[in-house]
Amino acid sequence: MLMSVGCNFVVDPLQLFRPANFYKPMYSNDSRMQNAGLIRSQTFDTVFMGTSLAIHFRQSDIDRIVGGRSLKLSMTGSTSHEQSFVLAAALARHPKRVIWEVDDWIFRDAPEVDADIYLPVNLYRRNPRGIAEYLFNGVIARESAWMLVRSTPLLAPVATRVPTGIVFKFPIPDVDDINVLAPTFDLGSFYNATRAMAAFASITSPARRVHLADGYNFDAMMKNFERDAIGLIQANPEVQFDIYLPPYSILQFVAMRDASPATLKIVYDFTAFVTQRLTQLPNVRLHDFRAIKEVTHDLSNYGDVIHHSPVVDAKVLEWLASGEYRVDPNKPLASLDALKAQVEAYRVPQP
Repeated sequence: MLMSVGCNFVVDPLQLFRPANFYKPMYSNDSRMQNAGLIRSQTFDTVFMGTSLAIHFRQSDIDRIVGGRSLKLSMTGSTSHEQSFVLAAALARHPKRVIWEVDDWIFRDAPEVDADIYLPVNLYRRNPRGIAEYLFNGVIARESAWMLVRSTPLLAPVATRVPTGIVFKFPIPDVDDINVLAPTFDLGSFYNATRAMAAFASITSPARRVHLADGYNFDAMMKNFERDAIGLIQANPEVQFDIYLPPYSILQFVAMRDASPATLKIVYDFTAFVTQRLTQLPNVRLHDFRAIKEVTHDLSNYGDVIHHSPVVDAKVLEWLASGEYRVDPNKPLASLDALKAQVEAYRVPQP
């Protein structure tokens, strides 16, 4: 056991204590765990946060298009509690900028981070419990040993033939490749109008339409927004926050229009409050991409009603860099009004 603990401390596969210097580091797609190490080991001046809608971005593309040296901390299915907690840990490293993909669903009611079984909060805090759980972890010891083997010239050829994605939790050799689609991934077979329409038919079916309202409680969303977003922003007045509302397909809002109008009203009311609140803050630039018709009405961009392709990822970065769709603080509801008009006018394509 002491040998395992010693190996974990010396190798430190998450790089919680120090950046890797005598072995080839490897990384995990488990963002909630891996982010704790990335925050400690990487050099960055820009933090990129979001949900699965922001998971496939490459840090190198963010750096090239938007500028700066970024650290992607997006987490699939994450809540505002999780995002705010992880962002606070990253902000302790004093970056200059946060790019934050924000949608209404992240502000749903959720467990506090200490009750969240998926987020290893003590790794971020690096408190005695977190360090002990890390050092005495047998799985981490296996990863430590494997990284040493991979870094040994005589054993590296054998180690590289091991099916790392199955046997080991840290299969990625480059930070830029964390949670990105492989170059061989067939975008056309996954992102197309057929899949988007099938998802729309599913979520609006009589058996499933009730789930459109899941998580949409206006009072809870307001409370979480004030605590997790406004509280974090106001606590870091020296940091520039670029917050963007992602380009859902028009079908997401039309589904609510047709199958759950009360939910759509909550979305509209919440958006109105959020846009007016955020545009009042001096260190926030708010961008709204939800009414860009040439993207959101082109269903070939989507794998369902909300998840867009990496082609749209590139557009998002270009929009952020140009500021083309920045919300005017003097007219904070203009983009929402445009979205409302589009949703009202849209007619679902018939088979």
